[in-house]
Amino acid sequence: MSSIAATLQHRRDLQRGVGTNSRALRYLDQDYEALRDRCLETGQLFQDDTFPALTSSLGFDELGPRSHKVRGVTWTRPTELTSEPEFILSGASRTDVCQGALGDCWLLAAIASLTLNEEVLTRVVPHGQSFRDGEYAGIFHFQFWQFGEWVDVVIDDRLPVRNDELLFVHSAEGREFWSALLEKAYAKLNGCYEALSGGSTTEGFEDFTGGIAEVHELSRPDPHLFQIIQKALGRGSLMGCSIDITSSADSEAVTSQKLVKGHAYSVTGAAEVDYRGDTEKLIRIRNPWGQVEWTGAWSDSSAQWRYISDDDQQRLSHRSEDGEFWMSFQDFLRHYSRLEICNLTPDALSDDGVSKWALSKFEGNWRRGSTAGGCRNYPNTFWMNPQFVIRLDEEDDDPYDDEAGCSFVVGLIQKNRRRMRRMGKDMHTIGFAIYEVPDEFSGRRNLHLDRNYFLRHACSARSETFTNLREVCSRFCLPPGEYLIVPSTFEPNNDGDFCVRVFSEKQADFQELEDPVESRVEKIEIDEDDVDDRFKGLFGQLAGQDCEISVYELQKILNKVVTKRSDIQTSGFGITTCRNMVNLLDKDGSGKLGLVEFKVLWTKIEIYLKIYRDRDMDNSGSMSSTEMRTAVEEAGFSLNSPLHQVIVARYSEPDLSIDFDNFVCCLVRLETLFDTFNVLDKDGSGTVELNLLEWLNASML
Repeated sequence: MSSIAATLQHRRDLQRGVGTNSRALRYLDQDYEALRDRCLETGQLFQDDTFPALTSSLGFDELGPRSHKVRGVTWTRPTELTSEPEFILSGASRTDVCQGALGDCWLLAAIASLTLNEEVLTRVVPHGQSFRDGEYAGIFHFQFWQFGEWVDVVIDDRLPVRNDELLFVHSAEGREFWSALLEKAYAKLNGCYEALSGGSTTEGFEDFTGGIAEVHELSRPDPHLFQIIQKALGRGSLMGCSIDITSSADSEAVTSQKLVKGHAYSVTGAAEVDYRGDTEKLIRIRNPWGQVEWTGAWSDSSAQWRYISDDDQQRLSHRSEDGEFWMSFQDFLRHYSRLEICNLTPDALSDDGVSKWALSKFEGNWRRGSTAGGCRNYPNTFWMNPQFVIRLDEEDDDPYDDEAGCSFVVGLIQKNRRRMRRMGKDMHTIGFAIYEVPDEFSGRRNLHLDRNYFLRHACSARSETFTNLREVCSRFCLPPGEYLIVPSTFEPNNDGDFCVRVFSEKQADFQELEDPVESRVEKIEIDEDDVDDRFKGLFGQLAGQDCEISVYELQKILNKVVTKRSDIQTSGFGITTCRNMVNLLDKDGSGKLGLVEFKVLWTKIEIYLKIYRDRDMDNSGSMSSTEMRTAVEEAGFSLNSPLHQVIVARYSEPDLSIDFDNFVCCLVRLETLFDTFNVLDKDGSGTVELNLLEWLNASML
């Protein structure tokens, strides 16, 4: 299937709801139900050829074929490890997730968080899977969110084992295998187990929920953090907090007030109470261990509870040894290091009574030489990055202060970088800037803003930092208006694909800015009387006896001229460029140029030469891809980013430079294509329909 056909099919699938959690896309086109039924019918246990039980599925370096770390590893099914394997035994719990010989603790913390929310767990770990007779076929499946879509990943249950023990994630009890199988499915999605080494818990949060995760450093808290927490709880967001460790010896060390360092807690509540004439802010926290609780102020047995009303005591129900406890918000900021909030998408919440975010999403790419402009430190290329405009009209229902504001969270995710690790590629350093759109630009959604705009306007907000994590995410509250979001890599010319999402408190209009695709080239109208005698004489000398100039004669003429110039870089005009020139101007189908046609061409070349020299800002004699973009516009063509990508791919050298020959070839080809389309578009509808013969005639030009 062609890329265009695949794109159209993808859009049709989205319209039918494919890619949602209820109708997840089949990863690698594997149908779990069909594969399972076939195995049950034949009595053969499933073997997954797309993620084979080989060293290549373990890794490429530390876990690669030559590594000592993979010696003695075999692939074994749970039914061969224990006589009574269970998929989930007595419900999923934190003790089902014990780390093995892989540095993916970030993922395990996210998996453990699944056990705290049954609804979210069910989305990732579908029901109906077991090792029971009549149901077990050696095949399992899990569902993950990937950059805007849910995918269903099928695996077999052959797990990496050494000395009869699971090499990676395992349960404390030993007979429960859902977490190990989940880890394998996630490794398959990312290419291999080693690709999971190192990461952020928020990455796992997002792939298990489809939400957008933000991190708050509690040493410098947002002044409205308490209200942010209250709103997040009202929207069903997942929240976790932790205390940093200063050494490995600190890991899960218990403080004097019974808080555990380096341990993942959940935030489950926030409330305000009247306490001795003042308002006290309280936070409720849960230790997944189910025990070991805070013993400071507002703990279960503390004296503070005596000084609040009976109604508040009953409402906050605090006396139970269940690992859940209250503490003051100030103590929370003082003792904990970090708060992570995973804001869920509207479709993730089945409770209609829960307040929900409005979600906007766009996918895009950075391409070397055309749309990978780098950050604001590179003003000559920053403007080339993809641009998105968001219109915020409605203010928050309950603003944090008296100022009107619109709250929203922006998340920029770089796609598929883990899968590229085995090719020696890793995460880019990414971020974004936000600009307020001035009134004179407001509503102009078909105009990609140029370099001058960014030189004259300062940004209104930006991501807190550029980071080499999969996602950079920040929360903002800005006055109503139109804002431009510009995502970028830190340095220019880094290829990558990305997804930008905006979670807004109110519905927002969000779209990509692109220039219209059109030609504004003015036709050169010349008749024979306009040609002066000197040019006629020159033409007669060049054209020979037939009084016409062929492709090969044109090549000799042009190369003789350009070799005398020192201000332009060219290896000479190729026969393809000359053929394109003749095709553009040959009106009688002779394959040659007459006097008037040659005069028009000569005039065009003089125009092209002036543009080329004027836009060669560094006087290098060649055109950089950035200079080429502005030169194409000056020549009369308005193109969108994908077309600029095509120009760089087809006409530039490896160093992204474009010589005069390729410059002229590109402009002539563009003019020919626009002219051909306009001839075929007889009713001016902007759409043409061709039969095979018409298509061949058009494409052979």
